[in-house]
Amino acid sequence: MFKNHLKIAWRSILKDKLFTSIKIGGFAVGIAACLLIAFFIKDELSYDKHYEKKDRIYRVVLQGMFNGEVMKSVHFPLPFAGALQNDFPEIVKAGKVNASELFGAGKRSLKVSGESRNNLEDGFLLADQNALEVLEISLAEGDLKNAMTQPNSMVLSHEKAKIYFPNGNAVGKTVVLDEDTEKTYTVTGVMKPTLRKSHLNFDFLLRIEDQNMNWTHQNYFTYIEVDPNANVAALEKKMFAIMEDYIIPAQIERSRSADFIEVLKTIEYKLQPITDVHLKSDLKMNDGLQHGDIRFIWLFAAIAIFILLLACINFINLSTAKSANRAKEVGLRKTVGAFKRNLVTQFLTESVLFSIASFVLGVLLTWLLLPTFNNIAAKSINMPWAEGWFLTVIFISALVVGLIAGLYPAFYLSAFRPVNVLKGSLKVGAKSGRLRSGLVVFQFATSVILIISTLVIYKQMDFILQKELGYNKEQVLVINGAESLGNKAESFKNQLSELSFVNAISQSAYLPVDGYERNGNTFKKEGEGAEERGVPGQIWRVDYNYLNTLGIKVKQGRNFSKEYGSDVSESIIINEKMASQLGLKDPIGKIINNNYATWKIVGVIEDFHFKSLKEDIEPLSLVIGRNYGAIMAKLSGGDISESIASIAKVWSANMPNQDFNYTFLDQDFASMHQDVKRMGIIFNSFAFFAIFVACLGLFALSAFMVEQRKKEISIRMVLGAPFKSIYKLLTLSYMKLILISIAIAGPIGAYIMSKWLEDFAYKIEIGWQVFALSAIIAIGIALLTISYQSISAAFIKPLKSLRSE
Repeated sequence: MFKNHLKIAWRSILKDKLFTSIKIGGFAVGIAACLLIAFFIKDELSYDKHYEKKDRIYRVVLQGMFNGEVMKSVHFPLPFAGALQNDFPEIVKAGKVNASELFGAGKRSLKVSGESRNNLEDGFLLADQNALEVLEISLAEGDLKNAMTQPNSMVLSHEKAKIYFPNGNAVGKTVVLDEDTEKTYTVTGVMKPTLRKSHLNFDFLLRIEDQNMNWTHQNYFTYIEVDPNANVAALEKKMFAIMEDYIIPAQIERSRSADFIEVLKTIEYKLQPITDVHLKSDLKMNDGLQHGDIRFIWLFAAIAIFILLLACINFINLSTAKSANRAKEVGLRKTVGAFKRNLVTQFLTESVLFSIASFVLGVLLTWLLLPTFNNIAAKSINMPWAEGWFLTVIFISALVVGLIAGLYPAFYLSAFRPVNVLKGSLKVGAKSGRLRSGLVVFQFATSVILIISTLVIYKQMDFILQKELGYNKEQVLVINGAESLGNKAESFKNQLSELSFVNAISQSAYLPVDGYERNGNTFKKEGEGAEERGVPGQIWRVDYNYLNTLGIKVKQGRNFSKEYGSDVSESIIINEKMASQLGLKDPIGKIINNNYATWKIVGVIEDFHFKSLKEDIEPLSLVIGRNYGAIMAKLSGGDISESIASIAKVWSANMPNQDFNYTFLDQDFASMHQDVKRMGIIFNSFAFFAIFVACLGLFALSAFMVEQRKKEISIRMVLGAPFKSIYKLLTLSYMKLILISIAIAGPIGAYIMSKWLEDFAYKIEIGWQVFALSAIIAIGIALLTISYQSISAAFIKPLKSLRSE
């Protein structure tokens, strides 16, 4: 019997190749999209799951209210970790990581001692011995217990050790970091090669050498391991004693205001599980890490479920759409003695066969699309062929989905009454018609939401990349590793300035894009005492050409100038935001200070963005200072590749032992928003899959309706109905469903996207144009989908449809 079912199923598949292709192909596309989303979600959820004690490792977070806003931070003083470990027996071990060094240094030169060749590297992390043990760093070479106990210790990743010490035995060898300072580190360990996912990505672990046990400088992440029996909620409350015993007394000693001390008393310490850091870290923490977003995980999971639902709905509609063609088959088989259960088994067998074919094709399609998806998502996901669970899950899913998707068609088709079928009077009830219409409304409402989301994401990304930033990022060449020039820097810049296509040159470690130095401080006006809170802001060391090279406008006062000798030590330029927050309506000539120095304001510059557009512009100040950061060269038009080659030639003449490494400032700016752009592309890709599957659903319904109304259409054609009339008849009812879908989807799409845009300090307005364009696109897609069946119906032969009448 089963063999007979398979034979009939195979004949049914071959009988109508177009519908078979759509049925299997549509399901396969849905399965491929779901598998890609599932792989992506699995990869994102795998971060920091490799720790043996992952349920006992936490990152410390500080949170409270400041000036009416929620404040969060993961930066703590140097002695904070030691105090936690000493004062709370629940904390087994507490380690620290220098966050500012990790995210503010950019590329740094590194070479093996005794060799002349310099390499530019990033991925440096300062840590103490406890951090290595809390973070469960495993060493292939060296002793973990002593890896960070001696000054100037360095632990290398396995990959970097192979590059610098290809013959092995790296432990005990020395390397030089930042050639101009000649700071030598001894390799004390080499990490084991690993494919683990971690929120901390590094290749070089350097020992924290700072012994300044100051409770007022906040520079360190703190990770703790708690006792297995510890009550974490109770520990969080107890940890406030650190504030009372150490931090508040230190701030009082600095003569901080009573108001500021009261703010400190509202602070809470929270323990963030290390497995939550990647996906559940608030933007307000400002930790500088590349994070995922748990909301995207839920969103992608919802899209995967919707796509699978849409694919199953299509499967049902496509099965019932051809029901009239199989009605006589059912009637005849029942007449000759077939039981309902035989027919149900037959149609379920066909459904499972379709499902297995769809899953096989879907898995193959996933395998083909995975390299492209990895490239878009910046992932390195592999097909888990060798993992036993994968093929087992695929096979079971194919059976389950096939059975579930085939239940309705099986019982629907097997319920036909032979007497009605053989008389040619098969009718489709209003109830089933309402069900199919409801499914199409659901499908297209989902599609319209996705179209709205796609348009908003595109407009927001275009807004970010095209927004006026307050500086000119175009054709600014950034030369990395310039600190290696040392005393040759001035000569190198002079040689560049002689090139005709170089309009301006500046050297600074502080650039308005991620990956370069940042230096926060608190500023006060002259005359303000300890009772004033001051204004937190950035202070950057720049040279005389910084503003000209970046095209930053001076709104009041003047730029730095070598004509004023006092500019080197006494002058400061602030941005409009700092002037506003300091309450300076006429700032030129006013005196401001921080904890270290006093300056006279000589200029006010236009606010410019130096952080992601998710964040607001902060107060900023510029001072003249010597630093060995990147060199920026503003290029004129012309052949850029030829210009780069000329600059590279000058570099090689000065630094023959170090490769020329450069980027363009606009590329660095785009990289700041690469995570958002990447998520937008992924979302849009899956949205396309969902819309495609929804279109198949509409195709199925239109096919079903044409199948049911063939005789009506034939009679109309015999009576002289024109093509226009037939086309209108078959499309008008669908347009009503699409309009209902648009009305439902509009408010939902607006709500979802308004929540997404809340992450951005600078964002677009969701105007009526977005909804109008979404409606036009949805209607256009629907008309294109329906038109095939409507045009086909207009060309049917009436004689063929009416010959049995």
